[in-house]
Amino acid sequence: MRLISDMASPKIGDPTPAVAAPTDIAPLGRSGPKPFHERTALEETENVDWDKIAAREDFQGLLRRKALFIVPASIFFVAYYFALPLLVGYARPFMETRIGPVNLAYVFALSQFFMAWIIAALYVRAANHFDRDAKDILDKALKP
Repeated sequence: MRLISDMASPKIGDPTPAVAAPTDIAPLGRSGPKPFHERTALEETENVDWDKIAAREDFQGLLRRKALFIVPASIFFVAYYFALPLLVGYARPFMETRIGPVNLAYVFALSQFFMAWIIAALYVRAANHFDRDAKDILDKALKP
């Protein structure tokens, strides 16, 4: 750690400012290779042929399974979301139906929060299966 007295004469290439209190600045660059999760496809050491993996039947099946979940869930959510303004605008007497101290429009609006949470929870559950399948596909593809 540098002392305040050392700040009057900073070392060449040191990004620490010459004013203020001593700081904990991480060194620029790395002493070793990047961690696995920070590498790009071009930096992969395994030289994975991603085009070959994308052409595999099991990978295509994974994409189909993902689409079978994502597309209907998205369509349902958008339809459910836009149903509120449409119903309030075109079916006003129906939306004014009283349910206890509030009308149906308020109940429907509140239900949209719950519906978003339910869809998110269902997606997280499905995504865990998708991730497991993707890992299996990658493991099979990297096997010699």
